[in-house]
Amino acid sequence: MSDAKSVAIIGAGPVGLAAAAHVLERGMSPIVLESGPEAGHAIRQWQHVQLFSPWEYNVDKAAARLLAPTGWNSPDPQAYPTGGELLEGYLKPLATRTPLREVIRTACRVSAISRVGFDKAKTRGREKAPFEIRYQNGKGPEVLRADALIDTSGTWFSPNPAGSNGLPAIGEAECADRVAYGMPDVRGAHRSRYAGKTVAVLGAGHSAVGTLIDLARLADEVPGTQPVWLVRGADPAKAFGGGRNDKLAARGELGNAFAALVTSGKIRVETEFGVTHLSDSEGRLKVSAGGGARSVVVDELIVSTGFRPDFSFLSELRLRLDPAIEAPVALAPLIDPNEHSCGTVRPHGARELSHDEPGSYLAGMKSYGRAPTFLMMTGYEQVRSIAADIAGDKKAAARVELVLPETGVCTRGGLESAAAGCCGGQAKEDASACCAADETAKKAGSAGCGCS
Repeated sequence: MSDAKSVAIIGAGPVGLAAAAHVLERGMSPIVLESGPEAGHAIRQWQHVQLFSPWEYNVDKAAARLLAPTGWNSPDPQAYPTGGELLEGYLKPLATRTPLREVIRTACRVSAISRVGFDKAKTRGREKAPFEIRYQNGKGPEVLRADALIDTSGTWFSPNPAGSNGLPAIGEAECADRVAYGMPDVRGAHRSRYAGKTVAVLGAGHSAVGTLIDLARLADEVPGTQPVWLVRGADPAKAFGGGRNDKLAARGELGNAFAALVTSGKIRVETEFGVTHLSDSEGRLKVSAGGGARSVVVDELIVSTGFRPDFSFLSELRLRLDPAIEAPVALAPLIDPNEHSCGTVRPHGARELSHDEPGSYLAGMKSYGRAPTFLMMTGYEQVRSIAADIAGDKKAAARVELVLPETGVCTRGGLESAAAGCCGGQAKEDASACCAADETAKKAGSAGCGCS
């Protein structure tokens, strides 16, 4: 693809705009298609949420170089922005005050992608044909052709359903008016919906934890508000995280605060609660597990069970995806939560993110498939490498230009292990170690995450 000139980028979030910045810096022509009305549309859905990583990890270098001539002032690198601050302090000026404003097309929803003149089955000469991207906007269907393709469309608008088997719970569609997904702003924009209500939150990740903490705070402000935590696993302790050993300090503090609320009884906990059915119960919502063997009756349910990628508009492209994680096959073993996740995911780029469709790449959160461990700066490194690869600079594409912080969160044996007790338990002496096994390895001279 060394002669590629035009690069279609799907999604104008942080990674999509970083991709456009790197492509532009390489002398090529990016075209960014964003389904929302403005850049960063998905982030606007969770702008009340504080990021775990400080500003120094949330600004792409090529994007910063584009912003420099505009008089943009870089935020305090040690401060932790909310989603709203990320938008106002970085993404909005990047999208409106730099040359990127000329290449972003908003309200453009991609509906299908193929090769010009080639269906999925036809091979000979395929790699020389440009990509044909079909999308919808207010004027109707449009077609765009490009030499290369980077899909950074994310996963926010395709959340996982409530059912413990990966399918919607029976009755989930019928009860949609009392079910929300992701991280609704329970103390702000959506306060009236949840104040004074019994609210169940399903999930054990950081989205669920953050929402439950906000509901507990809402309960202090509005009597009658009762958070109920529905956990599919048997041991809720894994959601407490690495505490003081977490190198992303804001995430460690979140886990500590959550553990205190659960211990105090301010959050009701239902463990081994694999949701199977949702139904009406005298105007309230009955959430059932085990085919109806157990149930709780609440006013609202928030499903915070993660997200999954949408590949529907990529069906005519030759993607190589792991059958379980739905990430590119070379990346999947590095991020598979069924195997091991500790410290960092090794920085990776074009080699791990390419497919049998030359010139096409998945990047950002979508490249992680169903794995939950994505960091924004990982996405920036991905698109730096991809832009170099498209430009024909294979040496730069293969080079690693990112050193990730050790997260300090260690899980061995997959999602069923408790973070507080995995890898031999907590480190006893070395606060920089994420667990006992890591502490032992570091004493022996191992670098990085020693327990892997």
